[in-house]
Amino acid sequence: MTSILKKAALAIAVAAVPLMAATAASAEGEKYVLVSHAPDSDSWWNTIKNGIALAGEQMDVEVEYRNPPTGDVADMARIIEQVVASGPNGLITTLADYDVLQGPIKDAVASGIDVIIMNTGTPEQARDVGALMYVGQPEYDAGLAAGTRAKGDGVTAFLCVNHAIQQPTVGERCRGFADGLGVELGDSMLDSGTDPAEIKNKVLAYLSAHPETDGILTLGPVSAGPTMQALNENGMAGDIYFGTFDLGDEIVKGIKSGVIQWGIDQQPFLQAYMPVVILTNYHRYGVLPGNNINSGPGFVTADGLTKVEEFAGEYR
Repeated sequence: MTSILKKAALAIAVAAVPLMAATAASAEGEKYVLVSHAPDSDSWWNTIKNGIALAGEQMDVEVEYRNPPTGDVADMARIIEQVVASGPNGLITTLADYDVLQGPIKDAVASGIDVIIMNTGTPEQARDVGALMYVGQPEYDAGLAAGTRAKGDGVTAFLCVNHAIQQPTVGERCRGFADGLGVELGDSMLDSGTDPAEIKNKVLAYLSAHPETDGILTLGPVSAGPTMQALNENGMAGDIYFGTFDLGDEIVKGIKSGVIQWGIDQQPFLQAYMPVVILTNYHRYGVLPGNNINSGPGFVTADGLTKVEEFAGEYR
């Protein structure tokens, strides 16, 4: 076991550059493709790309990462259809919109391609489309844990900045947070969009119109950075309770400075790495975990930033 861990650590050390179209040394005929809903502009997914690349190297299989450049889910559905037509051994995909993506994924299963759902969707949806399993974070449960923690810290009224309103499962983070606080979600969930200037202005407007707000939850780096800018602008940075999902360079800086109390780490590296390992071993030896894999949630605070800072944007 010690030898294996040393080899894994060495592999991580030499794979330090994010790979935009991840490919690796391959064994003949073994290929796994990961399709995500992420636009090219979202750098958070570099960790996903690194995860699949490292898994491909270690398992000696060919891997590929594909995504719709603008994040359009209909375009993602077409990409899945193209991948299925190419006949890989396995498909790893997010399930950002069940209604749009269920058809192409079910077609993949029907054609004999093994599928693992990762990152976005639910275990129930993964089962419904015929996937082998789900690897990711149970979003409502993560939001509930965050809300319970915030309630214990004295938060009573909150703003949830949702930059991915088109993805219903992401909104479950806000719903869980409200339930953890023991309050109604109501209009506390803000459809912020993804434009940084628009997010900042919407946050400023909401806080001005709702002065009773004493807590903020953002759902990732896309909304966390502009929200920090808003708080710097209105003088609330460090004075209002601020938690966020996911990690990234700006979020790490926010935690370190005390502007952000905690970040919820869903460990995206594992969401890409584990499916390749699982599918490869399943096809080679017929072994398969009996349960879905929860990659998160885990709370990262200022006390636990050493490894996160070292690998932020690459493996964390």
